[in-house]
Formats: sequence, C-alpha cells, structure tokens
Amino acid sequence: MSRRPARAEQPHGSGGVTVAGDQVLTLPNLISAVRLLGVPLFLYLFLVAEADVAAIVVLALGGTTDWVDGWIARRLGQVSRLGELLDPLADRLYILATLLAFTAREVVPWQFTAALLAREALLLGSLAVLRRHGYGPPPVHYVGKTATFLLLAAFPILLLAQTAGAVATAASAIGWGLAWWGLVLYWAAGAMYVVQAGRLVRAVRARSGGAAA
Repeated sequence: MSRRPARAEQPHGSGGVTVAGDQVLTLPNLISAVRLLGVPLFLYLFLVAEADVAAIVVLALGGTTDWVDGWIARRLGQVSRLGELLDPLADRLYILATLLAFTAREVVPWQFTAALLAREALLLGSLAVLRRHGYGPPPVHYVGKTATFLLLAAFPILLLAQTAGAVATAASAIGWGLAWWGLVLYWAAGAMYVVQAGRLVRAVRARSGGAAA
C-alpha cells in the first residue's frame, strides 16, 4: 500500500474517498482534545489521589470514545489533518500513560509493559526512516485499531479486578484475555507498518536508481 510523500499535497478524491481538510475547530477535534485532557486526569486520580473508581470511569470513557471522533468526522464530513493526528496521539498517550501507571502500582508486570514499549520503539524507528525518504506516517490499519480497542477495553477491566473483590476473578480473566490479544495484534500491526515502510523505501531507491541510470 502506497503513501503520499509528506511534502506533497493530498489530492482531492472522488468516488466516495474521504479527503482530509484543514479544519481545526470541529466537533471530532474537540472530542479528541477532551480525550487528551483525560490522560493527565487519569494519572492524577490513579497515582496521586488513588481514587481508583474515578480512574476506572476516566479510562472507560477514554476507551469507549476511541471510535466516536472518527465516526462523527466521517458522518459530518469533518475529517481533518489535525484530527488524523489527534486521534492516534490520544490512543497512544492513553496506552502509554496507563501502562506506566499500572506498572508503577503493579497492576501489570513490567514484562507486559516492556513488550508494548518495544513495539512503539520499532514503529518510531520505521517512521524516522519514512521521514528521511519524504513520507509521512502510514494510514492507520484496522488491525492496529482493533489492537488499540482491545487494550483500551482491557485496562479499566484490569483495574476493576484490583478494586472489586466479588468480581475480581472474572474481571482479571476477561481483562487479561483482552490485553494479551491486544498485545499480539499490536505487534502484528507494527509488523505490517514495518513491511509497508520497507516497500516504500525500496520503491524510492528503485526510482532513484532508474533516474541515475
């Protein structure tokens, strides 16, 4: 799958293709901004105030609204370049902040956190290579969105397992089931992004070699 260079203008499509605009003040962007504000709120509630029930609510709202901004953007024709940046940024910040906070309070083992952070490091390396060759980040794949959904669903359930004795066993089983599937798909999506980046880089080098000849 190809990706336009970052320095090129995005062409206006037709035939039902959604084209990102330059809007800033839109409802989807507002929702994404509120989701971003939920990250420091969660960290405060969980690590400082130790208000676990409130932290669960913030996590659950952040996870369940993951798809809302994108759905509204497509529904209202408010897809924007800013929104395409804010949505995955909010997802990653929720995941990273939750992982670090959960590791600090031993809700999840450090090995699980290290596995997810290693995937993020791999993706950052791939993005750096793409930038060097004039390409922006690849479009979000449905595998990656599924993995993000599973992880964001798993986190509040894992926290619930720590606070609710009556349903702790069931919540722990469900939460870890979602978390491990999310981790597997997260790495699968990362591998797909690396393959995409490799194909783009090889294509650029092939064109450069042909031009030099």
